[in-house]
Amino acid sequence: MTDRHSFETVAIHAGNTADPLTGAVVPPIYQVSTYKQDGVGGLRGGYEYSRSGNPTRTALEENLAALEGGRRGLAFASGLAAEDCLLRALLGPGDHVVIPDDAYGGTFRLFAKVVSRWGVDYSVADTSDPAAVRAAVNERTKIIWVETPSNPLLGITDIAAVADIARTTGVRLVVDNTFASPYLQQPLALGADIVVHSTTKYMGGHSDVVGGALITSDESLADELAFHQNAMGAVAGPFDAWLVLRGIKTLAVRMDRHSENATRVTELLTRHPRVTRVLYPGLPGHPGHETAAKQMKAFGGMVSFEVEGGEEAAVAVCDRTKVFTLGESLGGVESLIEHPGRMTHASVAGSALEVPAGLVRLSVGIEAADDLLADLKQALG
Repeated sequence: MTDRHSFETVAIHAGNTADPLTGAVVPPIYQVSTYKQDGVGGLRGGYEYSRSGNPTRTALEENLAALEGGRRGLAFASGLAAEDCLLRALLGPGDHVVIPDDAYGGTFRLFAKVVSRWGVDYSVADTSDPAAVRAAVNERTKIIWVETPSNPLLGITDIAAVADIARTTGVRLVVDNTFASPYLQQPLALGADIVVHSTTKYMGGHSDVVGGALITSDESLADELAFHQNAMGAVAGPFDAWLVLRGIKTLAVRMDRHSENATRVTELLTRHPRVTRVLYPGLPGHPGHETAAKQMKAFGGMVSFEVEGGEEAAVAVCDRTKVFTLGESLGGVESLIEHPGRMTHASVAGSALEVPAGLVRLSVGIEAADDLLADLKQALG
């Protein structure tokens, strides 16, 4: 695919070469572990063993690179597997990372409980404030890690501003683009070095697959990441790769609907007497609204809010919904509701990243908006 093609066209066609044997328009699922070689060292198409490479995974990786405007994409067994590979490829004992003060709980756990055991240090900073990011960088810093929008507080980071800091200090900028998806936001074009995804979420889009991805435009960095991907082995299986590739074909139309429905939901929540705060970058009063409007095509399908009555009231709201399903994860066609403090972000309890006890997080799906609004009204009482 070329630069003149639209995102929607690239999502459907990049990496999706018709099967040369049958003409099948959808890449086959190469459910295979090894490949016949044409003589010792004579690899047919470059494939020898499916940990090192698989045609279905290759199709997905080419598609991911095209969607993010990068040169190389790598597909993993989960988002955290992608993060683990990245950190082990770029960091060593004594190195330092700047992470957001509202990072995803699993990412924080990886730094606090795993990476720290290798002798890697980290500092927490408000990444929505470039001055705070710059102040957190020291002579040992190798990575600035950003989530935007962040999980679950929907914080917004000015990617271009932080990219300038990374460039001037010789640090890599990593952007977790899971909440926005490449349809709404293009971090590499704004100066990021590496994009991270949990493809489990919006990329797959149907709550039926677990996966992760790394995308970069730096060929030498891509080679280093690919070496570690193969050496560590947490690769996406062929069926999982096929499911993500299938989901991506409808990413644009789904993200449009997610964003439209989320806007309707925030209109309800901001007027509801039991809701004390609504967190959504599409709201003009959101502190990151102007930045989000500048670097995002729309504001996405994630909404968080707080209710009066604190933790027990928030848990009660989660228990009363009928259309919103109580569950972890996000980004699927169905709407989900959860209590971050007890669920996805329990690992940050007692830390600088602890989330408000009365917080509820919504992954707004693509159902009829009126049904979602009615469900929230009855759940809020």
